[in-house]
Amino acid sequence: MEDTEFFDICEKEQTAATPFLEQEKDDDDSVTDQFWNVANEPKGHKIGEESEEDDKIKSKDASEGVGEDFDSSGESQECHVNSGNNNNNKTMKYADRVRILNLRRNLNQLDNIAKEKALTIAKAREELSACQLRIEMLTKERECTETKIEEEKEAGNTAAVFRLQAMHRRLCAELGNEKDLESKIALMLKENIEFTEQQKSRKTEIVARILQEEAYVEKQKKHQAWAEALRSQGKLQDSLRWRIKTWQYIENACEDPAATVLQKSWRTPSTFSLVDNKSSSVVDFSEKALKDTIHENDDEEASQTLAEPEFTGLWSQECNLYKMPKDETDPKPLGASKMERKIFTENLEKLRSGIIRKQVVSGREFKGCPFYSKPSLIHFKDFDVGKTYKKKIILINASYSVNFCKLVGVSEHLKDFINIHFDPPGQMSAGMSCEVVVTFKPMINEVLEGKVTFLAQNGSFSIPLKCTTKRCVLALDKELIDFGTHVVGETISRMIILTNRGALGTRFKLQTSAGDNGTCTTTAKSSLERMVSPALDGITSEEKASSSPVESSIYENKEQVSPVHTEEVTLHISLPESQKTESNLGSSHIEQFSQDALITEADLEAENAQSPAEPPPEEELIEITLGKVTEGEIGPFSSIELQIIFTPCVPGDVRAEFEITFDNPNCKPLHFCVIGVSVDVPVWVPNPNVDLKICMYDRLYQDCIIIRSRAKAALRLKFEVCKELSNHMELLPKTGYIQAQSSFSVQLKFLPRHSLPEDAGKYFDTETRVLEVPMTIKIADKTKPVEFIVHAIVTTSDLEISPAEVNFGYCTIYEAVQTTITLTNKSILPQEFGFVGLPEFVEIQPSDGFGTLLPLERLNLDIIFKANKAKEYSFELTCKSEINRQFKLSCKAVGVHPPLELSHSLVKFAATALNDVSTATLYVINAHVSLNRFTHAVPRIGKGEIAPVGPTSFEFLVPEDSPVTIMPSVGTVLPGKKCLIQVYFRPVLSEQLIREEAVQMLCRADAQRMMLKKIRESEMQKRKDETVAGKKDGKKPSFAAFRQPLRVRNSKYAAASSGFEPPKPEEIKTNSEEYIAAQYSLIRNFTGKFERYIIPCFVASGDIDEKRGSENLKYSPYNTLYLELHCPAVAPSVVVTSNNGKNIINFGEVAVGHRIIERVTIQNISQEQLALGFSILNPNGPFLLISPVGTLEPGENQFLFISFCPNESKLFFETLDIRSIKATLTLSITGHGVAPSIACSVEGEVLDMGYVIAKEKVTSTFKIQNTSTLPLRYSIKLESLSQTRDKEQQRLPFFITSPPGRTDFVGTQNYSGLSVFNIFPVEGGIEPRKSQDFTVTFSPDHESLYYSDCLKVVLFGKEIARVIWLKGAARNHMMFVEGGDPLDVPVESLAITSPMSEEAAKGELEEPAKPLLLSLEYIQAESSGTPAVRELKIGAIRTAQFASKKNVEFSLDNLPLLQQKGFTIEPVKGTVDRGQIKCISVSWVPPADFDPDHPLMVAAVLTLKGDIKESYKVLFTARVVCT
Repeated sequence: MEDTEFFDICEKEQTAATPFLEQEKDDDDSVTDQFWNVANEPKGHKIGEESEEDDKIKSKDASEGVGEDFDSSGESQECHVNSGNNNNNKTMKYADRVRILNLRRNLNQLDNIAKEKALTIAKAREELSACQLRIEMLTKERECTETKIEEEKEAGNTAAVFRLQAMHRRLCAELGNEKDLESKIALMLKENIEFTEQQKSRKTEIVARILQEEAYVEKQKKHQAWAEALRSQGKLQDSLRWRIKTWQYIENACEDPAATVLQKSWRTPSTFSLVDNKSSSVVDFSEKALKDTIHENDDEEASQTLAEPEFTGLWSQECNLYKMPKDETDPKPLGASKMERKIFTENLEKLRSGIIRKQVVSGREFKGCPFYSKPSLIHFKDFDVGKTYKKKIILINASYSVNFCKLVGVSEHLKDFINIHFDPPGQMSAGMSCEVVVTFKPMINEVLEGKVTFLAQNGSFSIPLKCTTKRCVLALDKELIDFGTHVVGETISRMIILTNRGALGTRFKLQTSAGDNGTCTTTAKSSLERMVSPALDGITSEEKASSSPVESSIYENKEQVSPVHTEEVTLHISLPESQKTESNLGSSHIEQFSQDALITEADLEAENAQSPAEPPPEEELIEITLGKVTEGEIGPFSSIELQIIFTPCVPGDVRAEFEITFDNPNCKPLHFCVIGVSVDVPVWVPNPNVDLKICMYDRLYQDCIIIRSRAKAALRLKFEVCKELSNHMELLPKTGYIQAQSSFSVQLKFLPRHSLPEDAGKYFDTETRVLEVPMTIKIADKTKPVEFIVHAIVTTSDLEISPAEVNFGYCTIYEAVQTTITLTNKSILPQEFGFVGLPEFVEIQPSDGFGTLLPLERLNLDIIFKANKAKEYSFELTCKSEINRQFKLSCKAVGVHPPLELSHSLVKFAATALNDVSTATLYVINAHVSLNRFTHAVPRIGKGEIAPVGPTSFEFLVPEDSPVTIMPSVGTVLPGKKCLIQVYFRPVLSEQLIREEAVQMLCRADAQRMMLKKIRESEMQKRKDETVAGKKDGKKPSFAAFRQPLRVRNSKYAAASSGFEPPKPEEIKTNSEEYIAAQYSLIRNFTGKFERYIIPCFVASGDIDEKRGSENLKYSPYNTLYLELHCPAVAPSVVVTSNNGKNIINFGEVAVGHRIIERVTIQNISQEQLALGFSILNPNGPFLLISPVGTLEPGENQFLFISFCPNESKLFFETLDIRSIKATLTLSITGHGVAPSIACSVEGEVLDMGYVIAKEKVTSTFKIQNTSTLPLRYSIKLESLSQTRDKEQQRLPFFITSPPGRTDFVGTQNYSGLSVFNIFPVEGGIEPRKSQDFTVTFSPDHESLYYSDCLKVVLFGKEIARVIWLKGAARNHMMFVEGGDPLDVPVESLAITSPMSEEAAKGELEEPAKPLLLSLEYIQAESSGTPAVRELKIGAIRTAQFASKKNVEFSLDNLPLLQQKGFTIEPVKGTVDRGQIKCISVSWVPPADFDPDHPLMVAAVLTLKGDIKESYKVLFTARVVCT
């Protein structure tokens, strides 16, 4: 049992050790794989002609030595090996087991240490990155500060310059600290990495020892298993026998000289040839590797006893290579049918012959690279000529189905350097992988690029290969060294690090840039950690990624201020694993270089002695010099520290430029800059910025200022404060002596007064309230003073109460008045406060008026005032701060005693269902019956007049959109009486809440849809996978999953991935399905709601019924009472589901006499059956309940039908109560009866179409507008098309019957039977306040002056809203005369007159004159008369006919006679254009010889010339009429 557990542990730990032995495993596998490639060639020697089972055993044996997984090689083979393992466990020595167990325990400990170190390294790298980021931020801030210093110097702002210089020094100190921290982190990171490398080496040694022990154990297991098999069976199995014979043959073939025939086809190791495309492939390997493999196999099988072959002569011939038939040579799939073997053989032949075919699976053709390689680039970096490098890549089958992979070769120019070891795996399923080992042995030191080409079943592919030489990658950790400010005579040193990140070393030389003498006084700006080396351009991304943070870290020593200093040069080496072996060779050289570059303290003192601090005047002062090491050799992956020395001699700025050159021609020089500042003041203030933080006015603040001296003798100091701050700030003592190289303390006192902003002037910023005061220290015998700056933020200690005065106004004794004040902390410091000494009628909340205010915080406090009687109140509230400052708040109020009071000021309704009504009862009481103020409290406002005794009125003002109704809301109460008030509470759902619920339901529906879609997709994929698995296993797929219901789970976030954008709540319409569904959902899921309302009740003296209103009542708003209502709502039992769930049935506007039926749907949403009852509607009203419902089952829907038929034009309203045992649902029914009305654009009752040529047409348009508030349905009817027209034509004409008025509007009609007048449209609808255009077409077919018809506008098919008389005239000629008295009837004769003969038309014969009567009446008054005036109209019809005549001419003869008789005619003649009408005015004044008893008659002829000539005999009659 112990042995078994021990080997289980070994097997588990062996898996963990495998990654460290990949290289060794690959090396061991390469030789074995080369041998089996030779043995398995189809057209090779007969030793490769073995069964597939033997091949599996060979592959298994070849992989046992390196820890590979055991492939399936037959059940018998596995049983044999297992039995060997069990026997070996018993014979294994206890010491061996303990030794292996100790090794594995050590290996586990190393793994744990490695993990801890890896975590430490990761944390150190994170800290290093953060430190570098802080350094970068500080550097940028320092550069910005330097820029601001220059700007303030130019502006002459001394205080700002001092403040910025102090900030600059602080930034430099912080930057130095960060760099020191970075150096420490980098050093720690380097030590951890070196430790990790050592642990890896140790781990590799332990793993190697473990593998050696295991190999020894496995070897013994094999020998024992084989010996046991020989003893038990008597002879070997066939597979083992053939294998032993193969080993014997290989041994004889390699030792016999005749084997040279086989060796002739081999190549030397320097060439590359693996696979021949058409002939049998022979694996190239060296003779030495083959011998090593054979000797190793001989050692393993030395203890075996081989049996003699059964057939003599089979092995007697030496190197007689027998070629077996092709069908026996070709590999065939195990257990396949004859057809499958045939297909497999054909595919294999196509692959060997290089035939490429398409791969189509499930109708899809594969396109792209058939195999993926990992890594995608074979890269040998930093190689050395003569060494050998190996890399293993993995090829993955990325095609759709089984594929083959065959090695073609490498680029031609790489064959002498690259060797490929590839064991063709045969057919590979999709997703399977194989390994390829690439060996590179460089012979020349050049960059090589090429590719390795493979051939697959569906095309060739290649893997890029690159070999790069060693190079130098040089960089400086910084480009600027800033020494800061130092006193003349000091010596300071800094280090700059030169780093080589490449694998090739070079020689460097540090020197001053050309033209630089180290005394330039310009301002330089640093740039942190920029890589300068141009050699970085050639570095690949892989090389950049492989560089560790240690190599790019920055090393900087802390500055040393002392006359004697040391110079150190440290060589930092950080090599990757691939360069560890090479680093050992150069370690002695690096050690020698470090010893040569080391500078001792004595050498540095000697150097300082030789260079005195004050050089002769004729010598040039060089303040920035280099250290002892200025040139040397820098190795690969190493760094060197170079020393820069700053010795200030003259006050001022110093700048120097340096460059580093290299012997390698590919490395460009690197440049960096050094700057520093020299001062000559021996006294300084360590803290030049005295920060007093935040100070309040009128409070004393003190601080101690330390002054230090560099001088070697005592100095007299004088301390001065600028005159602007002399009243606020003081330095004590004003004069003092500071000893040599010691310190001196000065007391600073600061008492800011409120005049500080005016006194300080430019030193005080009124916006930020920051005070920056420069203080001066004058040194005896020194012209330059020392300055420092005092900073302070001055703030106030005020607390502001807003408003400063509170007027509560008028407050009744039945209520409390609340107002809000704002308490503001004007200080930027927190302050505690509290209101103390409050009167009994005042309360302050929250926290009873106590608390703490944060800086500049505003706090709202509620002050509650409750009057106890009617009087005037005036008092003060006191607020105290923590420094005992008091702030007053003045308050005023007037107590009011109203003349009325409520029996209950608070009404709490019972839980009321939605759309149901709850009722509460209370009283308005008038208790004022006496004016005696001494016996009882009388109603009055403050100290005002007492309210009169008498009737008092009230009015409740209910807010809009509230579910509360008060009945009566207005009334009058007599003295000593009370009035009953009913308060109704009807809860409903708000539209905004319903819209928001609709949006949420849309989002949930989309989330559910997306989740169902994902579930369906996953189910389909699962079914597909089950189907494929069933086909492979020969089982029928299970259809249980097809019948499983889909359930939505965790759909909370499904809408976020669907891209659905929900609408806004205001976009949801009240008549939409979403609105209805949301309302229904809210009602069903309604859990309850509580609302609070405060209703005001206004009170006035007098009876409101006396004046029929409240205009003359004596009213005061201060007597207002308030009623508080608590309204809880619950879910209903019966709801309305139609009309968007509203309980209001609005029929809208309905025409009088019309009936409309509305359907209302109600539903029982409770869990029990409900019996319903209905209230009675007004029997004489317009509303009628058609079908009531008796009972409602749980969840049942029923319809109610209600009709509305108005009988007059007015509003109608009734309520219908649906009663159940739990609640009452009230339906409000409303409707509006409307009488329709229209407006027509035709003025009067006649629409005259005018004159038109017969058989032509003319159109006219008129408009009808709907002036009512409901849509109108109209129809247009003509009298000529009336169904009663035939009966009316049987009557006598109207001119015979002589009725009082003309009733027959239908005149002349067309001979063709078609209607003379046509109307469009004849029917339709007109919306409220809209209009409709109608077109009338007049198309006569013969000449007549009496075309007419009657047009009727009928609304709703019943009511005639408008009657219009249509008339028109038609002529055969283009001219017409209009006017005069009628001489004929407007009815045509039935006889058809013959037209004018052609001869008469051609000859323009004159027709007989047509009579025309024109009668004039002169009205004679007492003093004067009015002339009689008549008109004749001459017109020309606009037509396309008669093109030869463009106008009509007219003339009137017998003019002298007419003038003699008193007629005046104007004009007598003229022309009329087409489409125009000209009037002839005829006036008559009786002549002197006129006899009134004899009317005057005069005739004249009117001649018209158009297309023909017409004559009219005009008879003028005149008479005088007396008024």
